[in-house]
Amino acid sequence: MTTDEGRGSLRRMLRRLTASEAEIEAQQLQRDSARCGAVPMLQCGRGQVVSVSGRLRTVVYTPRTNLPALEADLYDGSDVVTLVWLGRRHIVGIEPGRHLTARGRIAVRDDRKVIYNPYYELEPSK
Repeated sequence: MTTDEGRGSLRRMLRRLTASEAEIEAQQLQRDSARCGAVPMLQCGRGQVVSVSGRLRTVVYTPRTNLPALEADLYDGSDVVTLVWLGRRHIVGIEPGRHLTARGRIAVRDDRKVIYNPYYELEPSK
């Protein structure tokens, strides 16, 4: 092992020891997302058709006068995409902490990335 390789290994070990739980979780989510071939959410832009993968942080039913919606924030360790199912109040399996992969076209609403009525696959519960 060269001196540069030894320093790199030491830096990685020190980073793991000093990283917060949130940083470690974000790194793990990014690795899991990359493994399944998803696009990092940070790289998603308006109009792109993408496949994103991550963990649901929040799930909220938003009653509206004209059309109810179920909204869920999906986090992959780099950014958040809000998934919106129009006309839905509840979907079995869509709950905080659940891992899923979603596909659809990125829109931007209130400076937030959104996918309306995404195709999705729930990952098996751990």
